[in-house]
Amino acid sequence: MLDLLYQPWPWYVAGPIIGIMIPLLLIVGNKAFGISSNFRHICAACTPANVKFFQYDWKTGLWNLVLLLGVVIGGFLGGWVFANPEPIDLSESTVSSLQELGIQDFTGFVPADLFSWEVLASPTGIIVLAIGGFLVGFGTRYAGGCTSGHAISGLSNLQLASLIAVIGFFIGGLLMTYVLLPIIL
Repeated sequence: MLDLLYQPWPWYVAGPIIGIMIPLLLIVGNKAFGISSNFRHICAACTPANVKFFQYDWKTGLWNLVLLLGVVIGGFLGGWVFANPEPIDLSESTVSSLQELGIQDFTGFVPADLFSWEVLASPTGIIVLAIGGFLVGFGTRYAGGCTSGHAISGLSNLQLASLIAVIGFFIGGLLMTYVLLPIIL
């Protein structure tokens, strides 16, 4: 049984598990699913300021906070407790594309040339984290939700705004990958 936890799960197992969330949420009376709404719940619970946006019963989103806690615990278990010690299997074209950008270390789960404390604490790393954090926070609020909320919940509820948001996320990802990332690196 433990051997199953050390292996990546195929899409045909993980996908339906994610997909079953929407019918379950509809059965219990919730229509929203996503992670970014937790920012508002946490601020409403922790901020004593007189900000109208945070004046609501945040306990109605307690289930979503529990979901967020489960995501964090699951990430820890998957990344540290049941971590596969072998490096990820990248295609040769991906490796050559990354090498052209100056990334050489492919021994871990993520390239250490991009995701080490040394790189993240550099001036470029701090600027990228600050700008990226602002854009993610602003973007999720401006778009009315995050990628998981729009792509899973919004599209399954046939919301046009979610379709437009998902198309925007996809275009933004392509721009970041093929235009901005080569400039930053």
